[in-house]
Amino acid sequence: MIAKKRILMSVPHMGGQEEAFVKEAFTTNWLSTVGPNIDAFEAEFSQIIGLPSVALGSGTAAMHLGLRLLGVGPGDEVLAPTLTFIASVNPVAWLGARTTFIDSERTSWNLDPQRLADTLKARAKVGKLPRAVIVVHLYGQSADLDPIFEACDAYDVPVLEDAAEALGTLYKGQSVGARAPVSAFSFNGNKIITTTGGGMLVAKNPEWVNKARFWSTQARDPGIAYEHTEAGYNYRLSNVLAGIGRGQLLVLGDRVRRRREVAFTYRDALADIPALSLMPQASFGQHTNWLSVMLVDPNKGAVDRDGLIRALDAANIESRPVWKPMHLQPLFKDAECVGGEVAEDLFRRGICLPSSSNLAAEDQAFVIATIRRAFGA
Repeated sequence: MIAKKRILMSVPHMGGQEEAFVKEAFTTNWLSTVGPNIDAFEAEFSQIIGLPSVALGSGTAAMHLGLRLLGVGPGDEVLAPTLTFIASVNPVAWLGARTTFIDSERTSWNLDPQRLADTLKARAKVGKLPRAVIVVHLYGQSADLDPIFEACDAYDVPVLEDAAEALGTLYKGQSVGARAPVSAFSFNGNKIITTTGGGMLVAKNPEWVNKARFWSTQARDPGIAYEHTEAGYNYRLSNVLAGIGRGQLLVLGDRVRRRREVAFTYRDALADIPALSLMPQASFGQHTNWLSVMLVDPNKGAVDRDGLIRALDAANIESRPVWKPMHLQPLFKDAECVGGEVAEDLFRRGICLPSSSNLAAEDQAFVIATIRRAFGA
């Protein structure tokens, strides 16, 4: 059987109010990178996270400016998880620094706190501590922040939280992105809420947010002339797209509930297939399950991960592997990696399934039936 229309992995889902905010921008001619929607979007986002915010053109831009705020520059080392999307670490290279990758732990699939602590201890012994540590909250699940911050605080190494995949995720009741000096979020079209493209930088220090805003608008100095004493970027979000973001924030809670429902529907409907298991739900937080991710045990079923992807594709269903670890990427072939075995195993066996919050029940049932057929169940 083949789906008449391709069932995609994660698509935008409008809530109903977005169009009104966008229409207001057109009606009032605020069609630039300034305007009421941007101001309101930043304020409303700050109420959710609890920190000052600046709206940017992408989550990658937020990562870039966040690393610059932490002082990352030429010759510096930054520690980061190897199991992540490349946007988490590309900005490190843009700033002239290098990334050392750290393996995952199996409880959350995120940065292994013990390997991080061991690496920091080793760096301290030789007097070469990293400039910063990037923590990624993968697929909507929080990293285990207490031991990570304990390790970093012991050596005064600052943390940048990459929460691009994790708006709505909680760690011990607190929103991810609220603990680090600076954090980044994404509103790409496939995220849990979207502005079609966009991101947000949040920071504990309001002056850092002001500096990021200054850099994001080409770092133009005050005054009537176009004068510049610092390098800047064209990173500001538009007032039109901020209107979409305002409407999306209104339905964030509904989107989180629905993504979790989709994931648990897969879990329950496939529970009798020994080869399949849902990504762990770590006890220390609320996993939004931005994507429904499962592991395939090739020793317990009729197909392996790649075979399942092929079976789904043949039925006109999109699925993808878990992120390919950074230390396996040709771009980073010379980078150091601490461990890597866990991340490699998760990549080899992990599959991301259709997870949209507007995924129709009959479409999810078709995905489940296709998976069951692939396993002969």
